[in-house]
Amino acid sequence: MWRAVIPVVSAGKKPFGKKKPFLIFMLHAKKKKRNAAPSGFSRKALLPLFYLTLSFLLMILPLDGFVSSVKALLGYIFIPQIRMSHSAVKYADNVSSTIRELLDTHHENQQLRQEIEAAKILGAQAEMVFEENERLASILKLQPSRPWKGTWAQIAYREPSQWNTVILDKGARDGIQPRSAVISVENGIEGLAGEVVEVSESTAKVLLVRDEDFSAAVYLSPSRDEGLLVGGGTGAVKMKYVPLLSSVKEGDRVYTSAASSIFPAGILIGEVSSVKKGNSFQTALTVEVAPAISSSALKEVFVISDEKDRK
Repeated sequence: MWRAVIPVVSAGKKPFGKKKPFLIFMLHAKKKKRNAAPSGFSRKALLPLFYLTLSFLLMILPLDGFVSSVKALLGYIFIPQIRMSHSAVKYADNVSSTIRELLDTHHENQQLRQEIEAAKILGAQAEMVFEENERLASILKLQPSRPWKGTWAQIAYREPSQWNTVILDKGARDGIQPRSAVISVENGIEGLAGEVVEVSESTAKVLLVRDEDFSAAVYLSPSRDEGLLVGGGTGAVKMKYVPLLSSVKEGDRVYTSAASSIFPAGILIGEVSSVKKGNSFQTALTVEVAPAISSSALKEVFVISDEKDRK
């Protein structure tokens, strides 16, 4: 705090002379200091008043042309809430764009997966068509030993309870009759597939060679020994009653015999896969036969309908 100092004036001289008195200077400094406080306070009070006035002007100014642009600029500069809301909206837009991109990417991934699955299915179908074309081409090359008459048919379905039987997509109206021989082609080889046992107007049921109820008179080649072929169900197909002294061996072929009442003679059934040797009291041999036509791979068949070829 300043203290006033009164100088001692000597006699005969003026109290202050030409220089400014120190006392007056100190009093003037204290007066300025007291006046400075209300000035600072008034500036602090003017700041809210300035913002209120600016806000009022922003509200009453028109919203067109240059004034609108200046209004938006001033509002953005002087009102913090506007800047904060603008930043929040911008951030929300960025988040929304990111979520939208993620959703679009997920959707594209789903579409790509579906396209890949569809391509796999088309590839599998193309492979099946190619295999079917090869099979049909081999059928077209079929040159039977005799000019049989009949009808080509496809396998419509199988009965789960009778797996060794199949249902054809053709029936009586197509000329198919019961007790007709059914042949097919596999790997370019013509062979016996089975026998028609039931016929409806539009379908026919075929008993395959492997079924335990199937039987046919057959003979061996080259020995010409005859016997009876019977299906084995889940077991092997067997040829029974082969003469004990027969020279049958593995690899010999088995054909339908002329003694058959159903099948034309000379249709290949399969090859001998093994010869069962019995005891000394055995009067005949039993051989196992591997069918030339696989029951599980059967797709198309030819049903012989020529009466002259059946007894």
